[in-house]
Amino acid sequence: MARVLHNLFFFLIRLALKIRVWGYWSLIYGFCALCAVVALLKLWWSIVLRPTATFQWVIRESPPACLNDTSLGTHCYVRIKESGLRFHYVAAGERGKPLMLFLHGFPEFWFSWRYQLREFKSEFRVVAIDMRGYGESDLPLSTDSYCFEYLVTDVKDIVEYLGYNRCCIVGHDWGGTIAWLFAIHYPEMVTKLIVLNCPHPTVFTDYALRHPSQLLKCSHFFFFQLPRFPELMLSINDFKALKALFTSRNTGISRKGRWLTAEDLEAYVYALSQPGALTGALNYYRNVFSSLPLSHNHVRSPVLLLWGERDAFLEQEMAEACRLYIRNHFRLNIISGASHWLQQDQPDIVNTLIWTFLKEGEGRKGHRN
Repeated sequence: MARVLHNLFFFLIRLALKIRVWGYWSLIYGFCALCAVVALLKLWWSIVLRPTATFQWVIRESPPACLNDTSLGTHCYVRIKESGLRFHYVAAGERGKPLMLFLHGFPEFWFSWRYQLREFKSEFRVVAIDMRGYGESDLPLSTDSYCFEYLVTDVKDIVEYLGYNRCCIVGHDWGGTIAWLFAIHYPEMVTKLIVLNCPHPTVFTDYALRHPSQLLKCSHFFFFQLPRFPELMLSINDFKALKALFTSRNTGISRKGRWLTAEDLEAYVYALSQPGALTGALNYYRNVFSSLPLSHNHVRSPVLLLWGERDAFLEQEMAEACRLYIRNHFRLNIISGASHWLQQDQPDIVNTLIWTFLKEGEGRKGHRN
């Protein structure tokens, strides 16, 4: 009898786990289907209003002048032996100075760090990477090539190629996720961690599952799971949706005087209009549901988290919750009126807060407040 009960107990546990997994993926694919219906309606409406313009877009043949601005740094390339991928990065500041590494988000590339490259090159060797799938870095098309393990290893390999064993790492959006993970898995390589508008991955997972409002704000996570259709929707009307991310009233850069110039906007369209570029960028999302939750989640580096108050995609409550996973000094600054594109929207404030954090004494090490 005891053996029967024992077997029944474990059968029920296995059944509960299967039901949980089934429910998890049913939720994801159900939401994907809903987002696809909404996108199809938008496509239909675009065709009704602009039948000839909807399916017209241009692949830019040459970069705008702002991408060759020498004040931002030198364009460099490295091929990593382990992955075989070639990475492009822009570097400034004297070699041998402490390394400050910048990781961009979606749908950006190294250029989103232009204000920080100019600002911190006086005291650091500043390096802004085109992450795999972006810009002039290689664009593997397989979804499996964008799992967290590979993305974090890319950062490790690049730091070591640059001749460093430690760095100050700065990440925004998806680059922020990779920065969190790099600090979790390679704490000895991170002097300080600076993240902009990106919660700790565990915080994001826990919060989104408990707050439907956050699920709605990140509904693009589900839409981007679809093959090819998201690429089409971002391309139609000559990349109108892509431009709107940076310029619309709801999601765009909010500070007057910091709006993207026509040339700045063209730089983003140039990068994302290249063959395969949108697929590479979207593949970050196409792996996310298989990669979370994390098995390890504690950060042992000092952390500065900067958050734009008007972020259209991420709720502010997640910022404070990140404190739970940090085993060192943690500083959180909410920037009033700032959008998701924080380092471009409020670069002066962002740079000042980063300088303050960088110059804080090592005497605070191990202290949490």
